[in-house]
Order: sequence, then C-alpha cells, then structure tokens
Amino acid sequence: ETLQMVGLSTLFAVIIGTLLGLVLVQTGKGGLTPNKGIYQAVSFVVNIVRSLPFIIGIIVLIPVTKAIVGRSTGSMAAVVPLVILSAPFFARLVETNLLAVDPGKIEAAQMMGASNRQIRWGVLIREAMPSLIQSVTTLAITLIGYSAMAGAVGGGGLGQMAINYGYNRWQTDVMISTVVAIIIIVQIIQLIGDILSRLVDHRAR
Repeated sequence: ETLQMVGLSTLFAVIIGTLLGLVLVQTGKGGLTPNKGIYQAVSFVVNIVRSLPFIIGIIVLIPVTKAIVGRSTGSMAAVVPLVILSAPFFARLVETNLLAVDPGKIEAAQMMGASNRQIRWGVLIREAMPSLIQSVTTLAITLIGYSAMAGAVGGGGLGQMAINYGYNRWQTDVMISTVVAIIIIVQIIQLIGDILSRLVDHRAR
C-alpha cells in the first residue's frame, strides 16, 4: 500500500508539477512569454497550497477525495490529497531547476529559429534533466513521509500499521519493523535517483 501510494502520487505530482513549473518559468520575468497576471495567479495558488500542513490538508480535501475516489479512507483515497498537496511543491522545484539553465543556450536556440515548444522540451527540460531527476527523488522521499502521516487518518500503508499495532497496541517489534522498512525504501529510491541522474548528465561525459 505504501509503494502504491508513493508510486501513483509521485507520477501524478510530477506530471502536474512539471506543467505548473513550466508555466511559472515561461510567464515569469525573462520567460519565453512573460505574463505578469498569469504568473502571479499560478504563483499565488502554488504558495497557498504549499502553506497547508499535510494533516490539515488531508482533512480539508476529504470532500474532493470522496468525489474522485468515492471514499475518504484507504491507500487509493490517500493518493488524491498526496498529489494535490505535493504537486505545488514539485512545481517550485521544477521552476528552480529550469531557471538554473544557462540563458546562453536558450538564446542560441532562439537564434537558430527554435519554437517555444522546442525550447521548453529540447533545451530547458533536457538541460535540467539531472536536477529534475534529483527533484523527483526528493519528491518521492517526501511522499513516503506524507504517506506515513496519512496512516493517522486511515490512509493505509506502513504509517497506519505503525499506529494501529506499533503505537496503539504497544507492539515495539512492529514499530521497529515499519521504521526499518521505510528507511530501506528511502535508501533504494535515493540510490536509483542518483544513478539515473548521473546517466542523463551529459555534462559529466
């Protein structure tokens, strides 16, 4: 259940967060199509959602979760608030990564007649790919922590098992086992992220 929650949440948060991040970069000052109104509106929404503590966010989003999934408890139901609350976080990571791309490469692409779409995906995303993979890794690890907190409100997974058995029933072995399992998952995700980041980093070749 934990892997399911983290996997699906990471996938959808990356898709939504990448699109939001691209909008922020493209409409921001010095972007491909600067638009102060759109930038401020998107930035405001992103900041508002990011400011919500996760536990409170899960409770606030219960009506949305029920409308989408049909229930407010369980691992699949937890995916909805996990995505909504983490996508803005990833959008800011994407924005930071894309803004770090050498402006000279963007100017060179423009001089060669590249379209905005080609620059977005062929220059910005491509050049920032190593950093973006590290950001996805950070997001996935953050979502593991979020999924554990979701267990406190019936989200399922290792968090709920730790609370129901390790804490409420004072089963220390269960508590230790869940902590060890989470540590192992985090280490594996970080290792995979580091390997993939190095593989796509053409600057290191």
